[in-house]
Amino acid sequence: MPGVGIWRTKSVEQSIADTDEPCSRLRKELTAKDLTIFGVAVVVGAGIFTLTARTAGNVAGPSISLAFVLAAIACGLAALCYAEFASAVPVAGSAYTFSYATFGEFVAWIIGWDLILEFALASAVVAKGWSLYLGGMFGGSSTVDLGPISVDWGALLIVGAITIVLAIGTKVSSRVSAVVTAIKVAVVVLVIVVGIFYIDKSNYSPYVPPAEESQDVAHGVHQSLFSALTGADGSSYGWYGLLAAASLVFFAFIGFDVVATTAEETKHPQKALPRGILGSLAIVTVLYVGVTLVLTGMVKYTDLRTGSALVGDGSATLATAFEAHGIGWAQMVINVGGLAGLTTVVMVMMLGQTRVLFAMSRDGLVTRKLARTNHKGVPVRITLIVGGVVAALAAVFPMGVLEEMVNIGTLFAFVLVCVGVMVLRRTRPDLPRGFRVPLMPWVPILAVIACGWLMLNLSVETWIRFAVWMALGVVVYFAYGRRKSVLGQRLAAEAAEQGATQGEVREPEHV
Repeated sequence: MPGVGIWRTKSVEQSIADTDEPCSRLRKELTAKDLTIFGVAVVVGAGIFTLTARTAGNVAGPSISLAFVLAAIACGLAALCYAEFASAVPVAGSAYTFSYATFGEFVAWIIGWDLILEFALASAVVAKGWSLYLGGMFGGSSTVDLGPISVDWGALLIVGAITIVLAIGTKVSSRVSAVVTAIKVAVVVLVIVVGIFYIDKSNYSPYVPPAEESQDVAHGVHQSLFSALTGADGSSYGWYGLLAAASLVFFAFIGFDVVATTAEETKHPQKALPRGILGSLAIVTVLYVGVTLVLTGMVKYTDLRTGSALVGDGSATLATAFEAHGIGWAQMVINVGGLAGLTTVVMVMMLGQTRVLFAMSRDGLVTRKLARTNHKGVPVRITLIVGGVVAALAAVFPMGVLEEMVNIGTLFAFVLVCVGVMVLRRTRPDLPRGFRVPLMPWVPILAVIACGWLMLNLSVETWIRFAVWMALGVVVYFAYGRRKSVLGQRLAAEAAEQGATQGEVREPEHV
């Protein structure tokens, strides 16, 4: 029986039945290939061209390649849990829908509110990054001053274009994503193939450099929560530097969970979703490790440090290694790859945002008017609203300080999904599953530990902002969502009907 009040759960069968509502039905058009492309599209962004070099130079040295493998393993543990959940509950909404079936409505609302923040901020931040790459390619600025406000027209341009594509349909979005993803993967492969010819094996030694005291130690609310709780300072290189690098590069894998939001639009989701999630993660891991091996083989890791003769006061990028060998065209090619990479990241993040809001709207936790789809099965209203909000955030607000909010939101969702898959195994062992997490419950437990460790490495100020956003979400739920919940109204109607029936049965006793 479903719980009562804020802990009422929505059965998997009811969630699946709701997908057939005539006015809020999504069209099943996606295949495992489409989902794999979406996964690669959202995970491989511009970070592969910047994060790898900066982390190798300042934190891990050549062992950055091992750091990516460790991060991929941690991410893979969570991906296994997502794969089982998505195959068992093939409904839009990802972690929101999964939580509704296991923890109840209040936790589902909290995670949905969290995902709204994650996807909106991620889309806006990446759109601003796209705008910077555009300015870098053409040697100009992508902002214009309108009185006291500085408007980023480059970010407006990309968000507007993507909103139109998403409003046309998911299949069209997948085709556009496939083309752009092919471009950026080709750039990454080109970088690897060309870089191989400039590798000097001596640059890999020592693979794990001796530990050094970190030159950049944060204090106060800017330090990590782990540092604040333990009083420990950060370190560069050595085994602690390797683990710190794994925490940093983990965020280069974030995004595969967006694939689960398209579950309702997937043909044969029990098989396609696990293949799409795990397949995209495998491809991305190979690309990342390949790039890091080439990068640290082309130049000595000390040449990638901030303050070195090669880098100066800035940060090393992938192009730094190529410029050291006189390969001048690399910067332009990497800029093209960066633009392509960020384009698909914005697209898939916005797609995930619309599907989570769509699921919450269909459940009545936000206005049900947003859950309507057109004759093509596209939630156009939500798509336009999300496009407008993301455009406003990206065009006007400086988003740099909020980037870590994306990370904590994602990790919070990971933890709930990993715990939820264990709960659903116990409460619904009879449920058909197209994929089952191996070594249950050890894989989900290890995933929770890994994600918890990464959350501890985020700054105190990020935790404070996250707590404020969650508190605001609690207020919104009790002010609106709890009263308007479709599940709550359905259970109340059933209880009233049952009470009336029992009254009729007892009535003769009082005669």
